[in-house]
Amino acid sequence: MIVREIIATCSNPHVARAAVQSIGGDFACRFERRAASHGLSSGLYAARLVRAFAREANDQDWEGVDEATHGVDQPILSGLRALLERALDFGVAAPRVVAGTPPAWAIAAVRASACRG
Repeated sequence: MIVREIIATCSNPHVARAAVQSIGGDFACRFERRAASHGLSSGLYAARLVRAFAREANDQDWEGVDEATHGVDQPILSGLRALLERALDFGVAAPRVVAGTPPAWAIAAVRASACRG
């Protein structure tokens, strides 16, 4: 499963930073600004989100990221972008959900960012 490869590789801040830079464009700019607002580098922030996702995400979260990897040229970057974009959409590192409540994996990442700067 490609999502597991995303978790394995992008849990490393250096790899995560390079992946965010590879995604580039407006997304990378927005993500870097969000990371800075938490006092983190883009790589460290992305890696924390990825690790929190791995620990806390529910089946719907996994399926959503998995769907983003199908039929694209760069499935790892596409899946990572889907995971991180959900975090940006809530404004506090939480993905979009039907009820509008951030899932536990995103809340855990925010707490980690706030506590460990």
